Amino acid sequence: MALQVIGHRGASGTRPENTLVSFRRAVELGAHMVELDAQLTADGHVVVLHDDTLDRTTTGLGPLAARTLAEVQACDAGSWFAPAFAGERVPTLAAVLTAVPIPVNVELKGLRPDDLEERALRVIEGAGALNRVVFSSFEAGRLVALRRLTQRAQVAVLWDRPKVEDALRLAERVGARALHVRNDQRAPAQIAEGRSAGLEVRVWTVNNPADLASLVDAGADGIFTDFPERFLQPPARE
Repeated sequence: MALQVIGHRGASGTRPENTLVSFRRAVELGAHMVELDAQLTADGHVVVLHDDTLDRTTTGLGPLAARTLAEVQACDAGSWFAPAFAGERVPTLAAVLTAVPIPVNVELKGLRPDDLEERALRVIEGAGALNRVVFSSFEAGRLVALRRLTQRAQVAVLWDRPKVEDALRLAERVGARALHVRNDQRAPAQIAEGRSAGLEVRVWTVNNPADLASLVDAGADGIFTDFPERFLQPPARE
């Protein structure tokens, strides 16, 4: 199987992360999948934002969880990146699924308890997109809760520690198909361990093409990158 090139928060190296313009750019570049971050607003809508506050990537302030959808979408989510992207908004998960026809990795953010898993699953099933969505999370409780809701979901364990034994145990517990490991945490060794356990292994975040050979040699199934064009387009001739 060819290496999967996954747009990390879309094409976030050249577009404002987790916005429709970023996801659409990743699709235009030929990315095989996009990755996004899902959280809940105060009124229970699933939106796409990485941080737990609005401060870094929007004109808003304060915790996302304290704001309604209307308040969140009144914020500008593009001008922080460049003036050309002023007017971009924090999208709902539903809007991304409508705009993006390729597979989507939905990272379930934050700590429980809340019903993010249930609400995200409802949105995804409503869009008829369950067969092209991979759920991931750093929080074991979220993956356990998701698996209790459905046996049909594709699950990946998201991991950022040097040793993967606990990740492999969690993968078995929740019926995960994949392991997502950090590029600077013994990635080649972790790839081998994950593959030996029968899992697909994808590596985040890979932005330097010079890193690719060792990951491919180790058997990586995919990479998450802020710059899909670096791995999908032939290098320019001098």
